[in-house]
Amino acid sequence: MNTGRAYHTACVLTNGKVLVTGGYDNAGNTNSSELYDPSTGTGTNTGSMNDARAYHTASVLTNGKVLVTGGYDNGIPIISSELYDPSTGTWTYTSSMNNARLFHAASILTNGKVLVAGGYDNAGNTNSSELYDPSTGTWTNTGSMNDARTYHTASVLTNGKVLVTGGYDNG
Repeated sequence: MNTGRAYHTACVLTNGKVLVTGGYDNAGNTNSSELYDPSTGTGTNTGSMNDARAYHTASVLTNGKVLVTGGYDNGIPIISSELYDPSTGTWTYTSSMNNARLFHAASILTNGKVLVAGGYDNAGNTNSSELYDPSTGTWTNTGSMNDARTYHTASVLTNGKVLVTGGYDNG
């Protein structure tokens, strides 16, 4: 890779390349993105996100675009969301989440929507969840988890339900 980084995301695109976004580099939070090509073993720079962010999520949508949500920049949880288009290498804003968050989990549901659950917001750990609809580009609040949590996982099961496990809550 061209940029050393931590607290970033990496996701496999439909073309087999790996999109690496954001995180911390030597200068602090970064908005840079790179594509790693496993067939050549090389990384190349691609378009930069609009917002520098770390501790965010990146989800490959059914249309091949990548949804990046939330994160953290300069001590502030981020509410914005962005879409990466692999065909153009560009980022565009989509609607912001209803709640700023970092350390959250994001899952692509069987209907193509994205469930974002938990994390940390300005008030502390949260149990809130919301759904992103790629067909409308909008967010809708949905049911809250029983427990607030950060650093957890959320797995889509074969029956379409989402299993949220582990994490941390200081309460």
